[in-house]
Amino acid sequence: MITTSNMPSGWSRRSILKAGTALAAATGLGGLPMRAFGQDDTLHFWQFYAPDGGVKPQVDWFTKMVDDWNAKSETKITLDYIVDYTNGTALQTSFASNQGPDIFLISPGDFLRYYNGGVLLDLTPHIAPEAQADFLEGVIASRKVDGKIYGIPMELEPMAFYYSVKAFEDAGLNENDVPKTWDELLEIGNKLTTADRYGLLFETTPGYYQNFTWYPFMWQGGGEFQGADGKSAFDSPGVVAALKLWQDAINSGAAPRQVNSGGWDVTANLGAGYCAMQNVGIWGISAMDNNAPDVPYGIFKLPSPKDGKYVSVGGGWAFVANAKGKNPEAAAKFIAWALGSMEKDSIQRHVDWCTVAKSDMPTRKSALEQGAEAFNKGNLGVFSRDILPGVRAEPRLPPEVYKIISDAIQATQLGGADPQATATAASQQLDAFLATYSGAPMM
Repeated sequence: MITTSNMPSGWSRRSILKAGTALAAATGLGGLPMRAFGQDDTLHFWQFYAPDGGVKPQVDWFTKMVDDWNAKSETKITLDYIVDYTNGTALQTSFASNQGPDIFLISPGDFLRYYNGGVLLDLTPHIAPEAQADFLEGVIASRKVDGKIYGIPMELEPMAFYYSVKAFEDAGLNENDVPKTWDELLEIGNKLTTADRYGLLFETTPGYYQNFTWYPFMWQGGGEFQGADGKSAFDSPGVVAALKLWQDAINSGAAPRQVNSGGWDVTANLGAGYCAMQNVGIWGISAMDNNAPDVPYGIFKLPSPKDGKYVSVGGGWAFVANAKGKNPEAAAKFIAWALGSMEKDSIQRHVDWCTVAKSDMPTRKSALEQGAEAFNKGNLGVFSRDILPGVRAEPRLPPEVYKIISDAIQATQLGGADPQATATAASQQLDAFLATYSGAPMM
């Protein structure tokens, strides 16, 4: 696994935490009297972008935001760049040792770890009702419990497929041949497979990111991990079909058992000619444009199964405050000022993050309007028009649930296990956990 310091421009840096550390970290948070990182009055903001990140527009965005705050506020903020933030255990360990940062970033996939552990501060009192209503409901909902907001999302990152124009042309295909169904995806994937290139690529490394990228295929066939009755819904035709699709892609030889660098890395896979089609998120636009500018590519929405419906998934990171930090009130005010105000600068900060620092969709209606020119043209326009209407928010799951699903994906995709038997066994495990679960609702 590469470190944050040498990750390609535009990567989403989604949390890829290993299963073995997930359970330990989850149990290490509850009931601890926490104090914030550092001994002075400065608030510490842990993240993986600045000041030492390798992507200058992202470093500049974070640095300017904090400099602007420090110029007007008595309570100062320091940016702490954590190298292993996304692929290590630094954050979990800091809280377990009573050294948690004052402000930090979390994805929906890790929300319940920290909320159930009593770490997250209620930000609602610091966000005006007008600003609360400005957030896209499907996005802000995964950061809310009982109507209260515990995180302010900075981005929305939907998943799609990217394809190599040259690979299509070499195979006698064009943009009219992009697959619209799962059967077509496998068929065209095999046509595009050569001795030197795979036809398509899914993530193969277990982690939160792999689960995230698999969820929309589960949903497209009507599958869910939990039913309205609170019990497992994993033993269903939709789940089995999604597991089988990823298994069939490997077994047919169209998809690799191992990816270059990571399934999120579009330049090391599609850009390098390792694959012809790649399942990846909106961050791939800036990654390709910055790191593989001479590689023509196109984007199409996720194919759906026969009699299924189009669904994609949208994730992204959020600012959160440590409820037991040295000055939670000041931390909350900073987060609200930075991303949760109706002031023009706060809205523009969303626009700049999604169009200058990265390639993302904003989480606020006002930012979509304020940056309409950028969001409605080029490849961002493709996401706005074609991808975004079918996006469903990334579910927030306790580490135990994540692990059960991850094991099922791995067992079928790479282990050759029967999808139906695997879904049945995983569903039984989920029911056993859900019967005793007492944390915040999952989504």
